[in-house]
Amino acid sequence: MTLSMMACAKSGKAPDFHYDVDRFADLQILRYKVPGFDSLSLNQKLLVYYLSQAALEGRDILYDQNFYLNLPIRRTLEAVYGNYKGDRSSDEFSKLEKYLKRVWFSNGIHHHYGQEKFLPEFSESFFREAVLSVDPSLLPLREGESAGDLLNTLVPAMFDPSLYVKKVNQTPGEDLIVTSANNYYGKGITQNEVEAFYGKMRDPNDSTPVSYGLNSRLVKEDGVLKEKVWKVGGLYSPAIERIVGWLEKAEGVAENAQQKAVISKLIEYYRSGELKAFDEYAILWLKDTDSQVDFVNGFTETYGDPLGIKASWEGIVNFKNTEATRRTETISANALWFEKNSPTDKRFQKDSVTGVSAKVITVAMLGGDCYPATPIGINLPNSNWIRHDYGSKSVTIENITEAYDKASQGSGFAEEFVWSDTERDLLEKYGFITDNIHVDLHECLGHGSGKLLPGVSADALKEYGATNEETRADLFGLYFIADPKMVELGLLPNEEAYKAEYYRFMMNGLMTQLVRIEPGKDIEESHMRNRQLIARWVYEAGKPDNVVELREKDGKHYVVINDYQALRKLFGELLAEIQRVKSEGDYEGAKALVETYAVKVDPVLHAEVLERYKALNLAPYKGFVNPVMSLVTDSDGNVTDVTLDYTEGYADQMMRYSKEYSSLPAYNN
Repeated sequence: MTLSMMACAKSGKAPDFHYDVDRFADLQILRYKVPGFDSLSLNQKLLVYYLSQAALEGRDILYDQNFYLNLPIRRTLEAVYGNYKGDRSSDEFSKLEKYLKRVWFSNGIHHHYGQEKFLPEFSESFFREAVLSVDPSLLPLREGESAGDLLNTLVPAMFDPSLYVKKVNQTPGEDLIVTSANNYYGKGITQNEVEAFYGKMRDPNDSTPVSYGLNSRLVKEDGVLKEKVWKVGGLYSPAIERIVGWLEKAEGVAENAQQKAVISKLIEYYRSGELKAFDEYAILWLKDTDSQVDFVNGFTETYGDPLGIKASWEGIVNFKNTEATRRTETISANALWFEKNSPTDKRFQKDSVTGVSAKVITVAMLGGDCYPATPIGINLPNSNWIRHDYGSKSVTIENITEAYDKASQGSGFAEEFVWSDTERDLLEKYGFITDNIHVDLHECLGHGSGKLLPGVSADALKEYGATNEETRADLFGLYFIADPKMVELGLLPNEEAYKAEYYRFMMNGLMTQLVRIEPGKDIEESHMRNRQLIARWVYEAGKPDNVVELREKDGKHYVVINDYQALRKLFGELLAEIQRVKSEGDYEGAKALVETYAVKVDPVLHAEVLERYKALNLAPYKGFVNPVMSLVTDSDGNVTDVTLDYTEGYADQMMRYSKEYSSLPAYNN
């Protein structure tokens, strides 16, 4: 216990909560609070604890999915970091520590957002010397392998800029499988082979298709393509067995029969690997709307695959923020009104809206592809037919958005990038609530809106599908947040508040998100592409009427919105087109929109934004450390409570996780 904590204990006051934990490269590590945890019952706390352990056990799976050498690279770096006997104050060791922190943050050697490989700043000679100085028993050596052999494998992957350049490549005209470094496909497999393999599986007359390929690696053995399924007894079995073990404990303290059925079906799916069982689990999960505690655990989102077929492993544990959930329940209850008042063609609108549920949650644990960087909203399941027949479940993670908001206060960002006091006042008064409302609309209704025309495949847009879908959901939120209905429903305080979100979105889409892109690089990540696509399209479409402009003042550019209602109309027009593209499966239409507006960056404006941002000393990317969750027992070993501790540092947490949650071998073939 530190002196400051001792003083707090003596005075009866809790220590101050510090959001900022660490900064390095372009990254900032924050903490998040878990308000309301102490109000849960003991059984609910135990449920959260067991689910949280399950969420942490899949960590190594994601590393291996992202790149086949990520685990040996991480474990080698950790062995050096924990055991190096040389000068730990040297510049070279500091650079190795920074690189390791980046590997932890990105779950591998490719940038978590930009997708490109980041290179070590320390020298190859230092790395070799440092690795060779470590006890070989601490290194991830295969049978018969020496430390020198290990280095010969790892050094080219880490240091050669021409190898494994992008985790996810989406460059038109290139083979997206061959040129992507992720580990979803074995060596020697081409994009044409992947598309043909899964194309043969799909029956155009099947109205309830499984998500073919979602939970497997596709490999070629003796010239024949086959799937290695991620399941108990299959690929990643050691980690999945431990996940299942914690899920079994969670099943024993489930809040009700419905929740118990959800967990039981997930366990069945992990054991069988059958995608039909996954769909059954998703439907049961959708129907569980009464439980206070909820979770996502498994192979879920497909952003890491350029073809959007295979899913990364993720875990998140949460419980309902009852008070804040009232707003999402209001939105969900009016889902059909929003659908019927959409500016999209009536042919693409649903006749009825089924099973749309939404809530605001308090996250208690992040894992896999939700850690350290996490989404602020989630909408699942992704299966189109399940959405159509059973609905969807959406969440807005308010304790995460609150942490972002608290950490940004007093940063100087608004003074540097916002046009005038008028816009700054709007953002200060309404920015937090309108940002959350936009997330609510995006997740609750945007993803679940609209329908495909008969015979159109959910995968018709291929590599442009993810960007199209995020664009569609964002536009849905942007269009409706300005509708008088929002004030009528009591979701916004007045008819001016929406302008805060319009200004924030346009400023980010046109300018400030560019800080996340290296000079000379294109935009690769789907969410960033989505935001620029929207902002650039409406900016260009509104030029004749000067709806939005980039106005210069004192040598700097600022976003100025001259007509908010005209901007809303443009959002509606683009939403109608984006929905048409999806509903008709118009691949060429999706390609034209993305390649014209979403990918290329204005180099002059980009350089300006980078320079202005640099002066503020702000990190463009943020992630989180988790609270430490511990069981409290009495003298007989009975659990009496579950407690949270917020004091663990970033490196401490990562090293502990690597010790406690590393069940996979370094190489997973």
